Amino acid sequence: MKKRILICEDDAVLSSMILFKLGKDNLGEVVKVNDGKEAMKLLQEEEFDLIISDIHMPFISGMRLLEFVREDQKKTTNFIILSSEGLESTVLDAFDLGVTDFLTKPFSPGELSMRAKRLLVA
Repeated sequence: MKKRILICEDDAVLSSMILFKLGKDNLGEVVKVNDGKEAMKLLQEEEFDLIISDIHMPFISGMRLLEFVREDQKKTTNFIILSSEGLESTVLDAFDLGVTDFLTKPFSPGELSMRAKRLLVA
């Protein structure tokens, strides 16, 4: 069965790069949304094997989206947070909420793809 990945990123250049790399590496069907509100609506209707989300997005943050998945939906979906903010407190808060992995921007597309692949085959 083909894996499904949800990308939540409001930076058009970065999201295009992520879509290209994950597609090139044939990791599964990749769906992209531009903000947390779109992501939350989609997650109420569809299932994903991996969520990759920026932490700072319009309307609803990546942290709130993570909280929604873990606490409201009670799902254990693999979740990677992307953030330009590498503060230890932010990283620890994300792990307290149940994030699977955390990448600080800038990051290499290859590293993100490798981490995604590791989670999708686990």
